[in-house]
Amino acid sequence: MTKQIINTAKAPAPIGPYNQAIQAGNMLFISGQIALKPGTSDLANADIIEETHQVMKNLKSILSEAGMDFNAVVKTTIFLSDMELFGQVNEIYGKYFDGDFPARETIAVKGLPKNANVEISMTAISKT
Repeated sequence: MTKQIINTAKAPAPIGPYNQAIQAGNMLFISGQIALKPGTSDLANADIIEETHQVMKNLKSILSEAGMDFNAVVKTTIFLSDMELFGQVNEIYGKYFDGDFPARETIAVKGLPKNANVEISMTAISKT
């Protein structure tokens, strides 16, 4: 099985020793994304709605770079700074799927990089 590093300038550059995603065979493992604006170190975090949309846009860009879309996603993990944000994040997150939702867990954590409120990682499978 081959391992391919997936990186795109349309998503934020990693802020540590990791890649945006790794494709191994037909599986894509996307590192957790926060609401960094691509090409900057700025968070799009005026509110949790903007922040969640930016996270999902970052994930979409990485999926696209690998030739996939949200229909290929089979598993996500959502990290929240506060479980009180669950409803708003869940509503925005759900709009990016066509009803064929992946498996998922949502976890409240003590802190996220750059004091973000939401971080999402994904696993996807290509059809080829």
